[in-house]
Amino acid sequence: MFTVLAAFPSRRHDHAACVAEALRAAEDICREGALNLTPLRRRVLELVWDSHAPVRAYDLLDELRTERRGAAPPTVYRALEFLQAHGFVHRLDSLNAYVGCAQPGTRHAGQFLICGACRTVAELDDPAITEAVNARAGAVGFEVAGQTVEISGLCAACAKSSASQESRTIG
Repeated sequence: MFTVLAAFPSRRHDHAACVAEALRAAEDICREGALNLTPLRRRVLELVWDSHAPVRAYDLLDELRTERRGAAPPTVYRALEFLQAHGFVHRLDSLNAYVGCAQPGTRHAGQFLICGACRTVAELDDPAITEAVNARAGAVGFEVAGQTVEISGLCAACAKSSASQESRTIG
């Protein structure tokens, strides 16, 4: 059985509540674990969660520079390293970008569905995929330290829109 940790957002999605819940979870986890969620780290997390699309570090830096005069690449990368190390964000290597983790505070391998049209991302947690990768890697003597599976395609809304456009151009 797999879990959809973060589905593609619907039109009725309450994004403000989504962001607030992510920040509240991070604050709770940091308080319980005696981790230092500095104002900068919290703001970077908030900016990552600002949409369900992956965000690049330099886009975060550009936004921070409008708010903080001294924002520099190392400060953003250090904040992202902290957030990633503690499971608040995931790095999508294929896009060189970050997305918020839908299940912070829990160890899990992520499988990410990345829409090539609208750039939104859905996060899955499928133990069968994780176990299959670990088993196949182990069979060749490879010890998996971590895994992130990135799958490109179209979300349902974009696929429907694409099919609709195709039918109009054919007819």
